[in-house]
Amino acid sequence: MRALLFPTRAGIVVLACLTCFCAIDPSGAGAPKSAKPRFTNRLAKETSPYLLMHAHNPTDWYPWGPEAFAKARKENKLVFLSIGYSSCYWCHVMERESFNNEEVAKLLNASFVCIKVDREERPDIDHIYMTALNTLNQRGGWPLSMFLTPEGKPIVGGTYWPPDDKVVEGEKSLGFKSVLKILRDAWKDDPKGVAAQAEKLADNAARAIENAGKFLVLVDLDRKLVKETVAGLGEEFDKEYGGFGNPERKFRGPKFPVPCRLDLLLDHGQRTKSDDILAMATFTLDKMARGGIYDQLGGGFHRYSTERTWTVPHFEKMLYDNAQLAATYARAYRISKKPLYRRIVEETLAYVEREMMSPEGAFYSSQDAETHHEEGRFYVWTLEELSAALPRKEDLSLVRKIYGMAGAANFEGKYYILTLTKSLAEHAKDLKLSEDELGRRLAGVKQKLFDARAKRDKPFLNKIALTAWSGLMIAGFAEAGQALAQPKYTAIAARAADFILKHQRAKDDRLLRTYGGQPGQPAKAQGNAYLEDYAFLIHGLLTLHDATGQKNWLDEAQRLTDAMIEHYGDKKFGGFYFTAHDHEKLFARAKDQFDSVQPSSNSMAARNLVRLWAKTGDDRYRAEAERTFKAFTFALKSAPTSLCALVHALDLYLDVKELKKK
Repeated sequence: MRALLFPTRAGIVVLACLTCFCAIDPSGAGAPKSAKPRFTNRLAKETSPYLLMHAHNPTDWYPWGPEAFAKARKENKLVFLSIGYSSCYWCHVMERESFNNEEVAKLLNASFVCIKVDREERPDIDHIYMTALNTLNQRGGWPLSMFLTPEGKPIVGGTYWPPDDKVVEGEKSLGFKSVLKILRDAWKDDPKGVAAQAEKLADNAARAIENAGKFLVLVDLDRKLVKETVAGLGEEFDKEYGGFGNPERKFRGPKFPVPCRLDLLLDHGQRTKSDDILAMATFTLDKMARGGIYDQLGGGFHRYSTERTWTVPHFEKMLYDNAQLAATYARAYRISKKPLYRRIVEETLAYVEREMMSPEGAFYSSQDAETHHEEGRFYVWTLEELSAALPRKEDLSLVRKIYGMAGAANFEGKYYILTLTKSLAEHAKDLKLSEDELGRRLAGVKQKLFDARAKRDKPFLNKIALTAWSGLMIAGFAEAGQALAQPKYTAIAARAADFILKHQRAKDDRLLRTYGGQPGQPAKAQGNAYLEDYAFLIHGLLTLHDATGQKNWLDEAQRLTDAMIEHYGDKKFGGFYFTAHDHEKLFARAKDQFDSVQPSSNSMAARNLVRLWAKTGDDRYRAEAERTFKAFTFALKSAPTSLCALVHALDLYLDVKELKKK
C-alpha cells in the first residue's frame, strides 16, 4: 500500500492506494451481455479497445481533449484522469469495482469531469502525469489515477483504489469513494489552496521532465563508461536465479526481463571475450526459458515475474517483450549455438505468427492476462485437467516430472504453472534417454496439452497495431532470420515493414502512431507519432537491411531519421524530445532517457544514428549521435545501469570510430 499526504483545511489526510505493476476482461468472456447497454458515454466513438471497454460504464467518461477541460472550467469541477491499457489486470479490476459501479459513478459524475486515456495511444500524457506522481515520492503503476485542476495541473494521485475503506495491517486505508469525497470537499472548501498545490506539483514535475538532457557534464565518451556500466550490472546480478535487482533486499519483488541489459552484456562480452560477462546474460536467458514467465506450451513470454525465480508471471503478453526477447535469444544463439535458444526463438515467433499477426501482416499489440475475470486461467492447470488431457498414465507421469508438477501446486494453492525444473539434457539423463528421444516423446504430449488448452476461452487480444512496437517486432524477425538462416522470418519482417510504410504514414509522409478500428469498421491509421515510433521503426528497417542487404530499407531508414531530426531534435542541447515540435502542448515536454523494459527512445535513436554513420559514412549522423550522448552524460555518469541501451549504443560508436581510423 502507498499513501499520499493531501493537505486540506481539516488537516493532513492520508490517501492510500494499492500500487500495481500492471495489467476487465475487455471481451467480457463468460459474462452475460444485454442486448442494449443501459449506459453509453463518449468513449463509444473511440477506436482504442481500452477506451471502448469503458464505453458503457455509468461513469460519464470523456476522451482526452478540449471538450472535457472546457466542461471542467465552465462547471468549476476537478478532473479525474484515469490512465491504463487494454491488458492491464488491475485496470480491469478497478473498472469492475468502481467505474461500473453506479454508486461510485454517481460521485464521479456529480463532482468531477472524468477522462479516460489509453497509455498506448498517448504515452506522452501517461509520462508527464506519472512523473508528477513520482515527484510526490510515489511509485507508479497502472491504472494511474490522478486528480487535476480544470487547467490540467496535477493535484494528487495514486494507482488502484478499492471502492471501500479497508483495514490493512491494522490501519484504516481509504477506498476510492472516500478519496473522491475528500477531493470534492477540498476543492469546495479551499480551491485556492488546492490550486496552489497543483501549481507547485506541476512546476516540480515540469522541472524534472524538462531538465533531462540539460545538465551537461564533462565526461569522456570512452570505454570506461561501458566498463563501469557492466560492473554495475554485475553488482545487481542475481547469481542464483538470473536477472537483476537489489541484492540488499534479496531480490524481493517483481522481476522484469530487460532485454537491453542482456544485449549489452552479450555484445560487450563477445567483443572482450569475457566468459563472465557473457555468463550473466546466458544464465538469465536459461532461467527465463525454463520458468513460468515463458509459455512452455504455446511459446512467447509473459510480461514479468511476480517473484524472484521467474516461476509465477503476470500473465499478459506484450508484443514489445516478445519482439525484443526473440532478438536477444537469436543473438545468444549466434554466439553459443545452444539448441535451447534456437527453440525459444522458433516457438516465440510461432506464437507471434499464430496469435499476434493480422492477415495483412501487421502486428497486434497485446494479449490479456485474464479470462472470466481470473488471472492466468488460460495458461494454468489443475491435476484433473491434466489427467483429462493425458489419459495415458505414462504421459501424465512424464509431464508432471518434466514440468514441475510432481509436488504442490505453485499458483494460488490449486493451479500448476508449467516450468522446466531442469534442462532437458538433465531430465534425459535421469530418464536414461537421449535428449532427442526425450524431445520426441515430449512433442506429442505437449501437442495434446496444447490442443486441450486451445479449447478454452482465449484472453482478449488487442488488435491495435502500434508503429513503435511493430518496429521492434520487425527487428526481432529480421534478427532471427539472420541468426537461424530462415528466410521466412526475414520475409515476415519485410511484409510488416511494407505495411507500416504504406498504411501508417500521413499525407505529409510523417508517421502515425496507431492502426486499427472499431469492431466491424474499417481500420485506419491515426494519432501523431512519438519519438519511439520513429526510433523503433528505424531500428527495424536497419536490421532488415542487415539481413537482406536491400538498399530500399536503408533509404527508408535515412528518410525517417532525417524527419526525426527535423521534428523531434533538440537543436540547443542535443538529443530528442518525445513529442514533435507541433504536437499538442502539455504542461511539460519530455525527453526520455531512462530504459524501462523497452529501451529509451533517445538511446535507440543514438544507436540508429551510429549504425547509419557506419553504413553510409555520412558525418551528419555521427555528429547527431555524439550530441545525443553528450546530452545525457549526467545520467550516464550518475545512473549508468538505468541507461544500458545508451551505453550499448556508445559501445558500438566506439567500435565504429576505431574501424574508421584504420
